[in-house]
Amino acid sequence: MKEIQDIVRAYDVASQLKKRTALATVVQVEGSAYRRPGARMLVTEDGELTGAISGGCLEGDALRKARLVMAQQKALLVTYDTTDDDDSRLGVGLGCNGIIQILIEPIADENPDNPIALLRSVLSQRQQGVVVTLFSLQNRMGLQPGTCLLLPEKAAARGHVQPTALQELLAQEAMQVLKNQKSVIRNYQVQDKVISAFVEYLRPPVSVIVLGAGNDIQPLVQMASILGWLVTVIDGRTNYAVKNRFPLADKVLLAKPPQVLDLIPVDGQTVFLLMTHNYNFDIAMLRQLIPLAVPYVGVLGPKKKLTQMLTELQDEGLRFTPDQMQKVYGPLGLDIGAETPEEIALSVLSEIKAVLTGKPGTALRNKPEAIHDRTIIETPIPVTAAQPVPDAVA
Repeated sequence: MKEIQDIVRAYDVASQLKKRTALATVVQVEGSAYRRPGARMLVTEDGELTGAISGGCLEGDALRKARLVMAQQKALLVTYDTTDDDDSRLGVGLGCNGIIQILIEPIADENPDNPIALLRSVLSQRQQGVVVTLFSLQNRMGLQPGTCLLLPEKAAARGHVQPTALQELLAQEAMQVLKNQKSVIRNYQVQDKVISAFVEYLRPPVSVIVLGAGNDIQPLVQMASILGWLVTVIDGRTNYAVKNRFPLADKVLLAKPPQVLDLIPVDGQTVFLLMTHNYNFDIAMLRQLIPLAVPYVGVLGPKKKLTQMLTELQDEGLRFTPDQMQKVYGPLGLDIGAETPEEIALSVLSEIKAVLTGKPGTALRNKPEAIHDRTIIETPIPVTAAQPVPDAVA
């Protein structure tokens, strides 16, 4: 989400300066590549780049093609084949061993449903959503539909796809993507043409609620902000809960435990960190947090501290299910030998990321399979269209 946030901000600046822009999106990868489908880069006519579609290998060539797209105001599908280590066409041996499809589309300010407008809509609503980007591998020189449809979880769809039968199929696919929380690429047979759809699952940014405003929290707030996560710092001490101590935090709130949950929204992307160094504050919060449907509650301190708090809560008559206890992490963080506040912040944020993505947090070299799932090229799904297929999906 951070990349999308940065791109929308950069677009707003470019638009105010009357600069033309284009959006490059990785829509399909066969084999391995540095970035996966959904990676984006905004390009301005004077060469400013925001976001990334590779590790720096493809950006120069993509910039040249983006300028052509802006001049012609016509989307372009570009293929980069990095399977040959000796390939010198791009001026560098990439060695990624993959075929990367990148769609570059011009941004028309006057179009209320242009790609940036659809992405902005995702950011404005803290909910899951699906963005559909259509492209044609069959007819690369023809018109490419591009980013054309947004289906939010709890709001009306935006955008339009022709024929209507295809839009109906995409809406059904979007519902399945929302359920599975996983992006897919589908091929559709529309009369004698094959159109590919990157049906992309987007989730709201992680919201980190940090209970505690000591100096050791400052590196964690800074690192979480770099990740694009929303950070709220809460403390009950007036001289600690001060905004200028945490300039990168989205919110700094002064509150006691009974007030906390009334001040913040909580959803499936909200995580809590109990880092107050105050036993009574922490146990009062833990009592409220364990029953919540959140994925992660981290407790700073030794395991003995957490065990003691849980024992006290059980003595009060509280009973927690195994699923509720599974989300409580104490001591919090991955075992990386962290000692300093900065290292502890790295350890904690890494554990949160692993938990949210369902990964074990182990060394990649010990993973027997590929780092990322491989794209499977599926047989096109037939689309019964009651109307002719427009050139826009050629």
